[in-house]
Amino acid sequence: MDRDAAAERITKLTEMLNEHNYNYYVLDHPKISDAEYDGLMQELIRIEETYPDLALPDSPARRVGGEPAAGFETVSHLVPMLSLSNAFGEQDLRDFDRRVRGGLDGHPVEYVVELKIDGLAVSLLYENGIFVRGATRGDGETGEDITQNLKTINSIPLRLRHFLPQLEVRGEAYMPKKEFTRINMEREEAGLPTFANPRNAAAGSLRQLDPRVTASRALDAFLYGIGRVSGMTAAGHREGLQALRELGLKVNPNVRVFSDIEPVIEYCREWADKRHDLPYEIDGMVVKVNDLALQTELGTTSKSPRWAIAYKFPAEEAETVVRDIYVRVGRTGVLTPTASLEPVRVAGSTISSATLHNIDIIREKDIRIGDHVVIHKAGDVIPEVVRVIKDKRTGSEKEFHMPGACPVCRTDAQRAEGEVAVRCPNEICPGREREGLIHFVSRDAMDIEGLGPAVIDQLLGAGLIRDAADLYYLKAEDLLGLERMGKKSVDNLLNAIEKSKHKDLAQLIFALGIRHVGARTGKILAAHFSSIARLQEAEVEELTTVPEIGPKMAESIAAYFREPVKLQLLDRLKAAGVNFTQETPQAGERLFDGKTFVLTGTLERYTRKEAQNIIENLGGKVSSSVSKKTDYVLAGREAGSKLDKATALGVKVISEDDFEELVS
Repeated sequence: MDRDAAAERITKLTEMLNEHNYNYYVLDHPKISDAEYDGLMQELIRIEETYPDLALPDSPARRVGGEPAAGFETVSHLVPMLSLSNAFGEQDLRDFDRRVRGGLDGHPVEYVVELKIDGLAVSLLYENGIFVRGATRGDGETGEDITQNLKTINSIPLRLRHFLPQLEVRGEAYMPKKEFTRINMEREEAGLPTFANPRNAAAGSLRQLDPRVTASRALDAFLYGIGRVSGMTAAGHREGLQALRELGLKVNPNVRVFSDIEPVIEYCREWADKRHDLPYEIDGMVVKVNDLALQTELGTTSKSPRWAIAYKFPAEEAETVVRDIYVRVGRTGVLTPTASLEPVRVAGSTISSATLHNIDIIREKDIRIGDHVVIHKAGDVIPEVVRVIKDKRTGSEKEFHMPGACPVCRTDAQRAEGEVAVRCPNEICPGREREGLIHFVSRDAMDIEGLGPAVIDQLLGAGLIRDAADLYYLKAEDLLGLERMGKKSVDNLLNAIEKSKHKDLAQLIFALGIRHVGARTGKILAAHFSSIARLQEAEVEELTTVPEIGPKMAESIAAYFREPVKLQLLDRLKAAGVNFTQETPQAGERLFDGKTFVLTGTLERYTRKEAQNIIENLGGKVSSSVSKKTDYVLAGREAGSKLDKATALGVKVISEDDFEELVS
């Protein structure tokens, strides 16, 4: 390809990929499959590597992160980022309303009410439509320049959809709950301190000096306010949000306007109950005067605007008792102390255990067996002991000490220098092997239905399996003698194991349990290498050229494929017929291009994951919620509220028979 052709193709690919990013991350309505997107991205990266000077400033290839920075520079905001005063109860909101109306001499007021996203406040600067700088709030006047890290967030456009000479826009970068859980699990397995909550995790991710680390974490962002703008006007805050949305910026959809404070309070109550259903964390609501002219009339104090207030939800905590502290052995050998608790209800579920992470945290919080403790859910997800109620101690409480040996295989435990984790170093420790098997068959991995921890314990206890490859050599006669294993159960289990041989390469890579490699990284590696054989050959240097693969992860991947035990496992998996290659759909097979499905109820012929894979391999997308943009709702037995909503919206509902007819 000559230089002129390269420039033309770079422009075209940049436009296409930025449009697909907008469809996927902002509209939640993708038009192409992940495999097609990855193909376009790899083509752009290859051309830009050949002609680096032709890369455009809004090139999506620049999102993967460049070289680590020496430190963050300080930059000044064009307009100060003021913090909001807080309301901790409903009366505080009524007092706010009284002050607003008093300051406006009784002028009619509309309030805009938004979700208060629990993340890191950021400011984005666009010049001539191009994203040129991103910064933290800092002290309100100045913040840290984290432009390269913010570029790794796919929902932040590198070019606005419409030209503006200048736009300074404010928002909140956050970590979704699912990503928070994934990263904390990986950090715990790696012996690293876990994040306390998604806000802490988002802040830590965006302040990484190496943007590739930030890129490896699926951060997101909502934009909620304008600092300075030229080339655009809006009379009200709600109108401004709509303008931001039209510019291609991601704005939270849960925004309401009210003309009285009482419905504002009712809306806050509603979200206090519903917040646990969101895929991200919110810690309150933000109430703002809608009319921008009235905002100006009300003015600000030295620290916060008089026209806005943040209503903070009361913390959901509960008191319980630590019955005991036991040690779990993870698949990478980490010994994790875990509290057994008196069952208690918190944030919508009953909690009977909570990880204590490591001995340093136990010592820092002074947690003892028999203590009365306060717990909550970090990120509304992970049960955590917040503090000990020392006033309730009786003197019978017992201090906990980490065992000197693995509680399963009795191998001497080790603590590497610089790590907080204590590990069992025995690669063939039964405890580690058990956790590795549970991970291998889990939903995001090989998704083998019917192989839960109890069945795995049975198979291990009977000596029928030792590692994941053994699953593929099980026979009916091996299983029929086990407790609660009749012919039908055995047939179902063997069929599920057989089906798993055809899972995507990405699922297999994740299932292998390579340290630091999550489900997202599995997809990236599968798209880049297309086979286990190619991945196995890759050296650290090559691995670090793959988007989102940093040096630590690259070394971990390369080390996995140097271990003789792992190579033997792979040989036996391949001999059993497990899929080792990436299957990329052909252009003529894009049956569901641009179509969005929602799955509800119990499917008879497929697991949810199998149905999702079929839809995605044919170009479609599976969403968790029904909206007017949904094309099909695939309904199984006992379909509930999603079916009702689809009917109300007029969305097409199909059965499994209809689905198979579509596919065929």
